[in-house]
Amino acid sequence: MYLNFTKSGYLFISPEDNCHDIVDAMLTIGYNMECCISLDFSPDFITRLMEAGFLVMSAVIDDSLPEPEYLLLPKLHLVRSALFFPNLHIKKSIRRFLHFYDYKGHKLKGSAHGQSGCRAAYELRPDSDFEYIIDRCVQKHGADWLTPPLVDTIKAIRLATASGMSDTAGQTDKARPFSFALYRDGKLVAGEFGIVCGKNYTSYSGFYEEKNAGTVQLIKTTRYLEENGFSFFDLGMPMDYKSDLGAVNISPEEFVCLFRNALTKT
Repeated sequence: MYLNFTKSGYLFISPEDNCHDIVDAMLTIGYNMECCISLDFSPDFITRLMEAGFLVMSAVIDDSLPEPEYLLLPKLHLVRSALFFPNLHIKKSIRRFLHFYDYKGHKLKGSAHGQSGCRAAYELRPDSDFEYIIDRCVQKHGADWLTPPLVDTIKAIRLATASGMSDTAGQTDKARPFSFALYRDGKLVAGEFGIVCGKNYTSYSGFYEEKNAGTVQLIKTTRYLEENGFSFFDLGMPMDYKSDLGAVNISPEEFVCLFRNALTKT
């Protein structure tokens, strides 16, 4: 296939391209830029990018204009952080915050419910409070990559795919925005959103409102993914807190293989 590159060496992707073929070409030529470039923010195009394994980001070109211009930045990480469920590591300092029961009411071995000093139980609510969570992520972290047109498109994809989503998570290879909300005493204290595609879940962004809540949310999310047959927890860009949970770094080739195998997994 014919590939288009900018003068600075970035691969340019257009809606006319087959996104899966683009990924194959990137791996074949050893594309070593952190992201690709596009100008199209249409829901159908971004959905197809997500279904090919891209983590879709964006950036403003010039925010001094009356109408700011934006770039779409589909990213196939040169190094990807993946948490495989047997590797989940829970620090002793966090164990006392984990409830004795999971979100389905099943007992969990190794929890510390009832220990001295244990706080009120945290409850994970999968696929809850999506719009609040994505808006809170922007408030917390800024709009450097979660730009207004990207957020609007993700919300549009969410709206178009929301019917019955919580009952069919991971049962289709179509990309669908998904969220995880952590509650304590009726208050939302941490959350994240990402993309479900087959039995893949890719984390996009998250936030927490109180100490330790973010870590508890990640641990409970990991358990949810494992119990629902997902292949692994795709955490995107490597960071220390992800490694602390047991995540390892994998290559683009490893990621694409895992991602595609999980697209049709039931």
